[in-house]
Amino acid sequence: MCVNCIRNEVDITEGIPKQATLHFCRNCERYLQPPGIWVPAQLESRELLTLCLKKLKGLNKVRLIDAGFIWTEPHSKRIKVKLTIQKEVFVNTILQQIFEVEFVVSGQQCEECTRLAAQNTWKAVVQVRQKVEHKRTFLYLEQLILKHNAHKDTTNIKETKDGIDFYYGSRNHAIKMVEFLNAIVPMRYKTSEQLISKDIHTSVSNYKFTYSAEIAPICKDDLVCIPKKLANNFGNINTLLICTRISNSIHLLDVNTLATADVSTTQYYRYPFPALASAKSMIEFYVLDVEPLGPVNNKYVLCDVHVARMSDFGRNDEEFIVRSHLGAILSPSDTVLGYDLSRANFNNDEYDHIHQGDLPDVILVRKTYPARKKKSKPRNWKLQQLGKEVDEMLPRKQDQAKIENDMELFMRDIEEDPELRSTINIFKNVNVPAVENNTMTDDEEEELPEISLEEMLDEMTINMDDPDEDEEMMQM
Repeated sequence: MCVNCIRNEVDITEGIPKQATLHFCRNCERYLQPPGIWVPAQLESRELLTLCLKKLKGLNKVRLIDAGFIWTEPHSKRIKVKLTIQKEVFVNTILQQIFEVEFVVSGQQCEECTRLAAQNTWKAVVQVRQKVEHKRTFLYLEQLILKHNAHKDTTNIKETKDGIDFYYGSRNHAIKMVEFLNAIVPMRYKTSEQLISKDIHTSVSNYKFTYSAEIAPICKDDLVCIPKKLANNFGNINTLLICTRISNSIHLLDVNTLATADVSTTQYYRYPFPALASAKSMIEFYVLDVEPLGPVNNKYVLCDVHVARMSDFGRNDEEFIVRSHLGAILSPSDTVLGYDLSRANFNNDEYDHIHQGDLPDVILVRKTYPARKKKSKPRNWKLQQLGKEVDEMLPRKQDQAKIENDMELFMRDIEEDPELRSTINIFKNVNVPAVENNTMTDDEEEELPEISLEEMLDEMTINMDDPDEDEEMMQM
């Protein structure tokens, strides 16, 4: 028999359905993969083609050569796939055939969207809290969540007074968020559950789970006094230290010797210690002279600094000679923030055990830039933010001013600390011309720290109303 006669006698597509149904959730734009998995897939994508081929039951009895989409109108609710298959019909006779399969897209709500519509919006919540005076730690945490897309499974995000609540439709997603937080910040958490309903016939119970995560109340630039037992674990380091960075551990520095200590989460909660003073308690000093001493530890250089309070100019001649770690960036006539221990009074047992002769008068923390106080050009970079809901009423004016002040201080930290901004995503601000945003006038000697264009990312925006523009962006 010739090939045409064989095709008339034998149909190798028999047993393969020529029409099938795909269930699509309009709210979350996902397709149902039986038995109960909902997967995201774009039109004419590889994921959608895989999903279509899995719907064809008799396809495993033939050899699939090629498969591809046939273009249809996006609003037609029809997806057509052209298949090329082969099958051995007689001895040493292989027949190849091309045919089409039409898939009808049927609307169906997934379980998560159904709970949203029924106001049963969550099964698990992660409550992140930190009891400090500012939100700078949460601003940094928000950028880490955005960079790693850790919030993709949330059904809602609410901002509260002391933190953020993340709501999830599945307990596994909440556990994943807790593990992510535990890997990037020092914290501990507690778990509780609430019985919602119970079927006495099948013994099936419905619970809501709450994960209360508490971040250690230590932030960057805080002054701390660690317990003596903890200091012995780090080579008998001095107990009076400053916090230089927060990651999955607390990074502490002794400004007198440049000795460092990385306090892990386990060590902190075994020997807990509060912050003696935060960045809000720092005052401004004027640098009269700087004498480098030589020892270098990473980015820090030990030096002796001759300083005076900015508030004392014109009133008295009180000056201090202090040991500092800022020898690499300080020079005479600079201004620097620090803690004035000569006038401080701390209610802390560990601090009281320090001999008065070993206490410095001043501990310098960070250099300041007075030119920031003057009106400057807007920044040519920006940060993305989570879509949060405010749990309480609209904030008062003083609360809004405090939030804006915390955001400004966080942006200054990003500009001054290259190590900090290397861990987050910074985007170009297209509304501001790409020029050096910290250009100074001729009579100003200092230069403000800035972010180079190489460190900024282009923010992708897709305009669904203009397909030609979308195609050009995809080609780029």
